[in-house]
Order: sequence, then C-alpha cells, then structure tokens
Amino acid sequence: MTQDEPIMDGSLDAGHDEKVAGVVEQVRADAQLRDSEEVAQLLRQRLDETGLQVSDEEFARHVDDIRNGPSAAS
Repeated sequence: MTQDEPIMDGSLDAGHDEKVAGVVEQVRADAQLRDSEEVAQLLRQRLDETGLQVSDEEFARHVDDIRNGPSAAS
C-alpha cells in the first residue's frame, strides 16, 4: 500500500506557497540525516514528485535556507 495523497486535513486546500513551504520543511528534517550536498537533489526530487514548480532563484533560496537555517528539530 502506498500513500498517494496528503493525509492531513486541509492539505488539499493549501495554496502553492504553503505546499512549497511544507515540502521545504520535510526536506529540512530529512537533510539532518544526509550530507549537505544532497539537499538540492532531495528538494528537486520532492518538488517534482508533488508537481510544484519554483523559479531558479526561489529554489536556490530554499536550498540555502535548508542548509543554513534552524533545524526542524529545534
């Protein structure tokens, strides 16, 4: 059995920015367990899987934020 849709109530009502923010937070949590060089690849994969598109500038900003921002565990 696979999860093909978000499971949290209201997740389908989220706008583009909220969905991207959710993906960024997921990648931030996952990145704590990975080499920092894998962050961009992981974020690109997650955005592609969810069908979300961001500009190159926004993508770079999110990667930088994930690498240098506070951890999700803090």
